[in-house]
Amino acid sequence: MGSGRRLLWRSQERFAFCSTFKAFLAVATFERIQRDEEDLDRTVRITAADMIPHAPVTEKAVGRTLTIRQLMQAAVEVSDNPAANILIREMGGIAVWRSWWPTFGDTTTLISRLEPDLNTALPNDPRDTCLPEQTLANIQLMASSTRLTPEHDALLKSWLIASPTGPGRLKAATPAGWTIAHKTGTGSNGATNDIGMLTPPTGAPIIMAAYFSGAVEATDDQRDAVIADAARRALKALSRG
Repeated sequence: MGSGRRLLWRSQERFAFCSTFKAFLAVATFERIQRDEEDLDRTVRITAADMIPHAPVTEKAVGRTLTIRQLMQAAVEVSDNPAANILIREMGGIAVWRSWWPTFGDTTTLISRLEPDLNTALPNDPRDTCLPEQTLANIQLMASSTRLTPEHDALLKSWLIASPTGPGRLKAATPAGWTIAHKTGTGSNGATNDIGMLTPPTGAPIIMAAYFSGAVEATDDQRDAVIADAARRALKALSRG
């Protein structure tokens, strides 16, 4: 953003998007709210049948209710998997979720499965994959368009900024004094992702989308370090680091 300069590497290859989709799921849900098809304060009962791995918020809520707002925050901020699946179910199911992407100008991201199966994309398996260059366009639209009201835009950004996930990824490369609003994703085949916007104290923000996969023998820290190193190199190339 701002200068319009871009740095791309393997940007038209397919990568498993994993949980990075949850940022865009929030956009789609906010748009439903703005069309009076949903309500932030509507409650949804959480059941044991909803539970799948990585449920830091929803697991504690089994047997009671959470609001749509709480489900959105759980999905975006701490990447709660049942919360994401419930939001997709409440909008009408995966077919409705899949049909939203072209309305956002994205006809290349392939939505095939729900959590946690969507994290299992392997080489030559296009299901639940995206093109990094398209993700950059999606983030820019999410950040700069008027599709969301100022209130909803601020709420989403607050969740992305507050997210504690992936401290060794884009966060590790973010210069002191900058703000990072981001969403991580992690899956099988060593998939390690982080997408978001890095904003300096002055000047235009920088949008990044980093995807890494294939290093199945590496440790989590080593894979995280690849993302951080790529981000540092990008910042240096853009003379912003």
